[in-house]
Amino acid sequence: MKLIGLSFREFLAFDQNLKFDSFYLESLLENHIEISRHITEKLKIIPHFSTYLQNGYYPFYKENKSQFFGILKDVINVILETDIPAVADIPFETMLNIKKLLGAIGSSVPYTPNLSDIRSRLYISDQRTLLKYLNYLEKAEIIKTLSKNVSGKNILKKPDKIYLNNTNLLKALNFEKHDNGTIRETFFYNQLSNNHRVTYPSTGDFKVNDYVFEVGGKNKKQKQIENIDNAFLVLDNIEIGFANKVLLWLFGFLY
Repeated sequence: MKLIGLSFREFLAFDQNLKFDSFYLESLLENHIEISRHITEKLKIIPHFSTYLQNGYYPFYKENKSQFFGILKDVINVILETDIPAVADIPFETMLNIKKLLGAIGSSVPYTPNLSDIRSRLYISDQRTLLKYLNYLEKAEIIKTLSKNVSGKNILKKPDKIYLNNTNLLKALNFEKHDNGTIRETFFYNQLSNNHRVTYPSTGDFKVNDYVFEVGGKNKKQKQIENIDNAFLVLDNIEIGFANKVLLWLFGFLY
């Protein structure tokens, strides 16, 4: 059984004792204005969303908020140094390479992988081995890979982009040089990927089923998706959307 972290909707229930419905993607896109109005009548959503992006994905944040990131970093170290080697039966030297690989990815997420460059920097002998390391990190829920096409789960296929699994990891792993675009895309991919098939389109940031999404701030323009059917702008820092402009935080209310 796969146990994932809290969605934004679940975080609000856990942190504020506010219960909201969840929605299928099609229904959310069709009715996003009415849904967002109903939610924002209950609370000021943007401050809670900012908190969630920082430390709301893992339920144990409530145990010790001041030490949350230190505890999360310790958990990740246990996964890297104990759990992965135990499950994958890999030697200590391999574990060190996986930790270095995570450092290389996290320093510039979303990361467009140059496998030859990574192999050279980490002294990894072949591409097959490197792709296995990426697969270990993805199975451990530390990264998420994104590809143009998904046909089965081929662990030996080069991904087109690599993200950290969720926004809480950006700060916990001391990758402070991320921008708002990274945070937005990481949140969107995390919330959509658990129950949807997400791919990397030729235009836009993400393709989910037959929908194309371009993620950005409140002033993002339509230019990149203006001639694409079923395309939506996913915008941050606003409370009510319009037409095909859908709120970023609203994707935290999906089934």
